[in-house]
Parts: sequence; structure tokens; C-alpha cells
Amino acid sequence: MNKFTQSEDYRRDELIRIIEHSVEKLTLAELEALYYDMSTKSYIND
Repeated sequence: MNKFTQSEDYRRDELIRIIEHSVEKLTLAELEALYYDMSTKSYIND
């Protein structure tokens, strides 16, 4: 079971790195659109 959890943690960290790298390349307009979309879906709660 511990091995499975480590694998999930590794995959989660990998996905976060990929997403962060992609977000860094977005324009301001794209970031605003992403923010709006995530806010309306309650992924972001300011």
C-alpha cells in the first residue's frame, strides 16, 4: 500500500510541475480566462 501512495504522490508532483510550466507561458489574457474558468467551477475560492 505504501508503494502505491508513493507512486500517486510522484504522479501528482509530476502533474503539478507540468501545469506550472505551462501556466508560466500563458499570456495575461489567457491567465485571466483560466482564472475565470477555475473560479466559476469553484477550483479557486478567493
